[in-house]
Amino acid sequence: MPEKDHERLATELGATVSLLMRQLRASSPQGELTPTQRAVIGRIDTGGEATIAALARAELVRPQSMRLTVGALEERGILVRSPHPTDGRQVVFSLTEEGRRMLAFVRQAKHNWLAVAIAERLTAEERRTLATATELMRRLMPE
Repeated sequence: MPEKDHERLATELGATVSLLMRQLRASSPQGELTPTQRAVIGRIDTGGEATIAALARAELVRPQSMRLTVGALEERGILVRSPHPTDGRQVVFSLTEEGRRMLAFVRQAKHNWLAVAIAERLTAEERRTLATATELMRRLMPE
């Protein structure tokens, strides 16, 4: 059983990370992409082409919901479908050049907000502490 101090730190860290993620989402251009759409194109960018079923499992939504999300992205020219390499009954979706541009645009807006916030709100010593804390948080992740 964790000690009370560890539990309190875990609770505060989780809440702070959630607030930071919410602010990062809010800093990306409004109206460009929904959070689910951003998650889908980010997942495809990282993991490569994917079926609707695989995306739905990864995002913990029903395939019908994912079909709507993917359909909207395909309609905007962000995703493109192609035949599944081994199963002729399925299709896979991948990013178009427009999709890569959109993802880079959204990511850059988030990074810009965070970089400005760090530069304007933290002292040099606090920035060094944040760098150390970032490395410690990375060590908490499973390998």
